[in-house]
Amino acid sequence: MSLAVITGASGLLGGNLAEALLGAGHRVRATRRASTRVAHLDDLAIEWVDADLADPGALTAAFDGADVVFHCAAAVGVRKGVSAAMRAANVDGTAHVLEAVRAARVPRLVHTSSVVAVGLSTDGRPCDEQARWNFDEAGLLDGYAITKHEAEERVRAAAGAGVDAVIVNPTYMFGARDARPSSGSLIVDIVRGKVPGWTSGYNNFVDVRDVARGMIAAWQRGQRGERYILGGHDQTYRDIMRTIARLAGVRPPRWQVPQAIARVAGRVGDLAERLLDRDPLINSITVRYAYTDRFRFRCDRARRELDYTISPIEPAIVEALAWFRSHGLLPPRL
Repeated sequence: MSLAVITGASGLLGGNLAEALLGAGHRVRATRRASTRVAHLDDLAIEWVDADLADPGALTAAFDGADVVFHCAAAVGVRKGVSAAMRAANVDGTAHVLEAVRAARVPRLVHTSSVVAVGLSTDGRPCDEQARWNFDEAGLLDGYAITKHEAEERVRAAAGAGVDAVIVNPTYMFGARDARPSSGSLIVDIVRGKVPGWTSGYNNFVDVRDVARGMIAAWQRGQRGERYILGGHDQTYRDIMRTIARLAGVRPPRWQVPQAIARVAGRVGDLAERLLDRDPLINSITVRYAYTDRFRFRCDRARRELDYTISPIEPAIVEALAWFRSHGLLPPRL
């Protein structure tokens, strides 16, 4: 029985990863801050340890005896610029995890990056792990992409200097245990009728359980210093919104949001971000994401080297809907 330590276990991916590891017979220890809410994971036999990403000493103690550390903790946001909090969590926090992995002599680190650290399609074909990072050229550079790219570069450098680290790059995940919610907010908003219309962009949507299994495979079979895209299905936002609505039994968004109107809303969000110094609901970058057709990815390498498999997206949405309803984030289905 191996001991796996997870940072960020309270999030969508971390919680599902903990469940998958426990189901495979491993022990799971997870770090948390004093303010972290973890009641939604009470059904899992997780050993919780207080350790902040800002405290390498506490992380080292938490990692003691681990066979693997899965670094899932991150700050997510839509700001165009890099906030101090996002840099502290995503870049400095990753540096502290690397320091603690070295100090605790952990045999392997699996670092959770993102496809925003990979690249965007330039010819209509899905990107693989060799794609050049070009978010700046596409006008899609925001604080999250910048910090996830920088964090991944630090892990690559550490792997070249002695740390046995593997990188995974998940896409847009759906599933249960999304307590905040994060990516599942799209599901919640559609069910609650808060999404007035659809946009013409693409994204890659994946069952979070596929990603969790892929991360375990990356621990066991991944190549040191390499990255693996863990994705699912390239779909338009219109199609995924219709699928969510059908499975939830609600009316889907019925009209396409004109890009000109969205751009105006994005500029208003940019102004609000500058004046209020906080994440806006929408800005010019999120608008560009909503309309881009370049956000497409393939998982050939993960399939080949990790035996990664891709499930249909519908069961993940059904699981998410049931979980949101059982935890009061959505009303019970009549």
